[in-house]
Amino acid sequence: MEGVIDADTRALLSEDGALDWCVTEFVRVVDARLPPRVFLRHCPELASAGSAGPLTPSATPVTLQLLGSDPRALAANAAQAIDQGATRLDLNFGCPAKTVNRHDGGASLLRAPERVYAVVDAVAGVGQRHGASVNAKLRLGFDDKQLALACAQAAEAGGAGELVVHARTRREGYRPPAHWEWIARIRAEVSVPVVANGDIWSLEDYWKARTLSGCRDVMLGRGMLADPWLARRIRHWLETGGERLAPTPWPARSALLIRYAEAKRGAGMPEKVIVSLLKQWLNIMRGRDPGAAARFMALRRETALAPFVAGLSDLGSKSDSVNSGPSARASSTMAT
Repeated sequence: MEGVIDADTRALLSEDGALDWCVTEFVRVVDARLPPRVFLRHCPELASAGSAGPLTPSATPVTLQLLGSDPRALAANAAQAIDQGATRLDLNFGCPAKTVNRHDGGASLLRAPERVYAVVDAVAGVGQRHGASVNAKLRLGFDDKQLALACAQAAEAGGAGELVVHARTRREGYRPPAHWEWIARIRAEVSVPVVANGDIWSLEDYWKARTLSGCRDVMLGRGMLADPWLARRIRHWLETGGERLAPTPWPARSALLIRYAEAKRGAGMPEKVIVSLLKQWLNIMRGRDPGAAARFMALRRETALAPFVAGLSDLGSKSDSVNSGPSARASSTMAT
């Protein structure tokens, strides 16, 4: 979720209270202890962190994610993050990006379970000394699934208190399908909680992922950007014994995007960059929503912010009626 899930996005997506926790974009660690400003840039919520750690404005806990391969450097930066107020750390062994993998980060470590163990052991040791929890985000492997169980066991042995498993290998990237049944195999081999992740775009996907993985909790990624009501949709369904919320209407989606643009403009971000970010978000939405698809096609060449926002606000398209429905209260399941 690099380049997408920043503090403004976390604030907007968590404000209805439907999420149990959020995760930052990864802080890239190479071989040095990073200065405090780097952590604050990735997790501005640290600036106001109290005993509960960093929180979104709606009091949703925020987990700080680290990515790297040097155990000593990661341990030093874990200590730095905890000094600044982090109470929950996540180690990224799942990023499939070629640039990250080429520089020995993310999913590249899944080729050697002993390296997963060494990283988790070093950071978990720091966490234990300072009262911070440490979790690991995994995939099912690098090129294949042969080491999926060994890597999960290594992360647990190193001291990870929870595993989040994206149900695909690095080679599979984000291509469907997600192999949720493999998460069940991992659950059978470890004793720590396991969270299912990957291709959860809808209420039906959520239930299928839970059923096949056996996990109680799921992590939402791109699906939460595609449907900002997805978490509340799931929670409402659980809390009401099966009642479904209406599809998320385009006015609710556009209002969220416009508020995001306003937050970025208020922070002094250049307008062309804001438009680029809005297009990125709208592009994720369009595969699941006719209104978003229509706006994306109409605005894909627009580079000025004012007309782009005006295009988002225009409710004259027939596509809006497809997704219109009563607004709803409620909430939903787990992380982002």
